[in-house]
Amino acid sequence: MSSIRTLAAAALLCAAGAAQAQVAVIVNPKNAAATLTADQVAGVFLGKTRTLPGGGAATPVDQAESAAIREQFYAKVTGKQSAQVKAAWSRLVFSGKGTPPKELASSAEVKKFVAANPDAIGYIEKSAVDGSVKAVLTVD
Repeated sequence: MSSIRTLAAAALLCAAGAAQAQVAVIVNPKNAAATLTADQVAGVFLGKTRTLPGGGAATPVDQAESAAIREQFYAKVTGKQSAQVKAAWSRLVFSGKGTPPKELASSAEVKKFVAANPDAIGYIEKSAVDGSVKAVLTVD
C-alpha cells in the first residue's frame, strides 16, 4: 500500500513540475539588450545593479508576491526563494541603498508596463510574449 502512495506522490510531483510554464524575462523592444544572462538579470532584481548591458537604465517590475511565477522566477534566476529576496531588499531599503522593484498584479500588467517604458525589465510566462515586448532570457 505504501508503494502505491509513493508512486502517486511521485506522479503528482512530476505533474506539478510539468505544469510550471517557461518564464521569459522581457524588456521594451527599444532596449538595446538582445540577450541577458541569469546573473545579469539577478543583479537587477536583487538591487546589485541599476543598468543593463549596453548602458541603459534598468527599471525592474515584479509580479505579485502571491504569484507562482514569482517564486519560479526567483528560484531559477537568482537561486533564492522570494522570502530571501524580500529580506535582501529590506536590508537595502533600510540602508538607503535601493528601492525594490515595483510590484504589479499580473503578467498582463507587467507586459503592458514594459511595453510602455523603454527602461523596464520584467518577467512573464513565455507563452504571453508578443511583439509589444522583447524576450531576453527564458528559463524553464
